[in-house]
Order: sequence, then structure tokens, then C-alpha cells
Amino acid sequence: MNRPPEDYVVVHEDRLLSLTVTCFEKAGLSPDHALLISRLLVNSDLRGVRSHGVRAASGYTRSFAEGHCNSRPALKVISESPTAVVIDGDGTLGYWPMVEATRHAITKAKEVGMGMGLVRHIGHYGSAGHYTRMCMEEDCIGFSVQGYRGQGNAREQETKPQIGYFGNPPLCFAIPAGDEPPVVLDVATRILADYQQSPEFDDLLTRIPAAFFKSIGYGAVASLLGGALAGASLPEADEIQARWSGARHGGMVMAIHIDTVVPGQSFRKEVDRFVKDIRESWAPLPGYEETLLPGAIEEKNMKHHRVNGIRFGEMEQASVRDMCERLDEPVPWNE
Repeated sequence: MNRPPEDYVVVHEDRLLSLTVTCFEKAGLSPDHALLISRLLVNSDLRGVRSHGVRAASGYTRSFAEGHCNSRPALKVISESPTAVVIDGDGTLGYWPMVEATRHAITKAKEVGMGMGLVRHIGHYGSAGHYTRMCMEEDCIGFSVQGYRGQGNAREQETKPQIGYFGNPPLCFAIPAGDEPPVVLDVATRILADYQQSPEFDDLLTRIPAAFFKSIGYGAVASLLGGALAGASLPEADEIQARWSGARHGGMVMAIHIDTVVPGQSFRKEVDRFVKDIRESWAPLPGYEETLLPGAIEEKNMKHHRVNGIRFGEMEQASVRDMCERLDEPVPWNE
């Protein structure tokens, strides 16, 4: 899904951002809230993460307009300690609450070495990389996951699902570098994508079971840290979800302040050495021209798209066109 599209139109960052802000405001968000979500979605498109870019705005604006998520939330700090903060998202999407939680986590990390932000009663929070990149910008390592209520319960499905395809919560580690691209593992936990379920892929279950056991474990850990630890399933969540049906998620972000444990300059130098050695001394995967670690392609895409415009594929166009027709706005590309 996140491969560069073969057929596309070019959309420039400023036009895409302006349109998205306008659409969220029409869906009931305050200007600041609309800008925050829009900025993060456009950032995903700039990085080439097409699955989590502005194409998601159509569903989000509909969710706000139809009352599934709270367009005018009153965020509240529920509890706080020297190392952790817990925020109630009041039924809104996870973007704004998670940004606030991340800011708290970074502040605490700079004070005591590590900080954690937990958010409950929210909807989808998008790419986990939004929050871990915020940590990197403040000389911290970042880690984030999201979970939701009832995750893992498949009793309502017609047939018992195959455990090898269990779960797919978001997970991200972000490690800053110096001159080299940072290492940003921004993924869903399952070894295969959501659309990769067929007899062709079933065969892999017996051929490489170890890979599936690992992804099952990653999914379980992410689900519980991002859901149970965040309090997404506490008794009061019933009342919240009855009011805001889309608010069944929780989220977690952790920041580790590098200078607290090792000189930051030395750490970044070693990350640079590691990234460079991988790139220069290992052969690329078959079919690829370069040996790159996670995060490097996103850095390249960001630079390219900021100068040349974003390559907007067919799935992005269809979703944004639907939103524009519904909210009476022109599409942000030339037709």
C-alpha cells in the first residue's frame, strides 16, 4: 500500500494542508485542533506513508460530523507522577490527546530520564511515528503503541480466525541519528498486511512459523500496552463509548532522554556509524537497489515531496474527492 503510486497527480503541501484544515473545521473542529490533525496527516503523505495520510480525513470528518467522535473535547489530566501522565481524551480522535501526552512525556524524560504518556477514551491516533518523531526532535528516543477495547476477541466472527493473522496494532520506535537518517521503525505488528490473506499466504504459516509466532507476540504486547495499560477498558469506558462510539482506543508513548544515560553526541555518532555500515557493507534484498534501515526512505520522500509535490495515488484521490464533494470544497489538484 505504501509503495509509490504508479499513476498519480501532484498535490502541493500548502494546498493539501489548507484543504484539510478547512474540511475539519467544517466538521466542527476548532481551528487549532483542525490544524494539528491536518499537519500530521500531511506529514504522512510527505513521507510517502499513503495509508495514514490525508486519505484518512474523509472518514475522520464523517466520524466527527455524525457524532461518533467528539469534535469539541475537553482534554483532562487524570493523574500524574514524576514519570507518567494519564490523559482523558473525552471521546475525540487520538491525535490531539497523544500530542499532549507526548509533550508531557518529553518534559518528564528531560527531568528524570524517562517519561510516559498514556491516553484513554480516544479514537484512532494514526501513525505511531507522529509521536515518536516528536521525541526525536527533543533529543529523546521514542516508543509508541495503540490498543483498543476488546482487542483479541474474535467470538463474533462466523468462523474461528487463524491465529497467524492475529492483530495489527501500530507500533513505532524512533532513534535519532546525527548526519545519517534516523532509525524509525513505524509499522503495524503483523508480519503480513491486512489484505494478504489467501491460500497463497496460508502456505507461509507452515513454511516460516517462527515469523508468525513473532508477529503474534508483537501484536499482543502492543495491544496490551496501548490498550490495557492506558485504561481503555476501565468500567467508565462503557459510558464514554455509549456517547462517542468511535472512542474505543487507548494510546501510549514513552520518551527516553539520551543525555541522561550517555552523551548525546557520542550516541548519535554511533547511530551514524551503524546506519552507514549497514548501508555500505550489506547487500540489499533481492529486487532492491539499496540497503536501507527503516526511516531512510521516509526521509528521502519528505525531501522530494516538499520540493516537487506529493504523488497522490488513485486511492488518495478517491477518498479526498469524496470528502470534497460532501463538504463542498474543490480538490487540491488540477483536473
